[in-house]
Amino acid sequence: MEWLKVKLRDIVKIKGGGTPRRENPEFYNGNIPWATIKDLSDKIYLSDTQEHINEEAIKLSASNLIPAGNIILATRMGLGKVVINTVDVAINQDLKALFCSQVIYPNYLLYYLKSISNSIERQGVGVTVKGITVKQVENWDIPLPPLSEQKRIVEILDRADELRKQRGEADALSERILPALFIKMFGDPANWDIEQTEPLGKLVNIQSGGTPSKKNPDYWDGDIPWVSAKDMKRDIIYDSIDHITDLAIQETNVKYVEAGSILIVVRGMILAHTIPIALAGTRLTINQDMKALTPNCNKINSTYLHATLKALSKFILSQVGTAGHGTRKFDTEYLLKLPIFIPSQESLKKFDAVSLELQKILSGITQARDKLENLFQILLYRAFSGDLTAKWREAHMTELLQEMEHQTKALNLQPTLF
Repeated sequence: MEWLKVKLRDIVKIKGGGTPRRENPEFYNGNIPWATIKDLSDKIYLSDTQEHINEEAIKLSASNLIPAGNIILATRMGLGKVVINTVDVAINQDLKALFCSQVIYPNYLLYYLKSISNSIERQGVGVTVKGITVKQVENWDIPLPPLSEQKRIVEILDRADELRKQRGEADALSERILPALFIKMFGDPANWDIEQTEPLGKLVNIQSGGTPSKKNPDYWDGDIPWVSAKDMKRDIIYDSIDHITDLAIQETNVKYVEAGSILIVVRGMILAHTIPIALAGTRLTINQDMKALTPNCNKINSTYLHATLKALSKFILSQVGTAGHGTRKFDTEYLLKLPIFIPSQESLKKFDAVSLELQKILSGITQARDKLENLFQILLYRAFSGDLTAKWREAHMTELLQEMEHQTKALNLQPTLF
């Protein structure tokens, strides 16, 4: 038995949103969650938002209140991000709400959209901010198994996602170890004596990144890591989702970043809540939303600088501003002015030794996380290829065929098979 294939427009209704006038602060003094791209993450559910509005704001704007239990999809910035709201939320114009019909479970559709998130991202069009149209969304092909099989798929993926959630909580704890160690040895940055610091710009060489033309496939079939914000989820970066070729290095403004450099995201919506900072574990390249910092003196080294910037992350976050199109930006001017505590050489060596042991522990944690994430991605692929529930399907064939017949009638479709 093969699944039906339908267009998304056949099984959902799509509703957009809007932004109440910023000139009226009263609009943003309510208790109604108002979702923007900065509220969407890799998590499955959305239960609250950073900003809230009132009923008057909804009445006098294009924003719409979306009842709990529907799918919220990013269609401008953050392409590929998708969640289900567990509370009623209003949405802005960069998001779309998908209201599922009776033939598909919202959680099933959510997992399927997550499985094609990279494809969704590639469909984006735009020079500065990439977006997709409602027409594009409506024309996506959706594999549609019977409802009972959808439920079975969701049950399996929910269990796998729960393991990811538990792993994420452990990761969050491990992320705080290095800054805590640094502060124990060198004190809280808020209490540093300014005479014992030097501006970052005097201690490092700074390097920008770039993006080879997506129109030239010869730039994108290589094995050179090309790091962007989506790769900055760990302390040490050895690889990336995207890769470029030697030709891209030769013909564009993209240059190598050497191992040991500190990578920091300086532009993007992720800066609304996080400052991604990592150590380059290998020679790689970066995109234009990032900077690479390399110590140019013996006063500090890469290990120390990495930990320093981690300890300064709250201060850095407070310096983030807003660039064009509403995206967040940390200006290079402020980056180079960051005060860096200059340790004694003895303290620096001691910190290196302790950090090395810590990195061994964190490396094991990272490997465990990566294995779990790979397993989840494999399950996603198998779920929507039909392989994951193949044996279960065979045991319930009669009921499934009846359900599929009801589906076809409900959709008024010819049984095109996936």
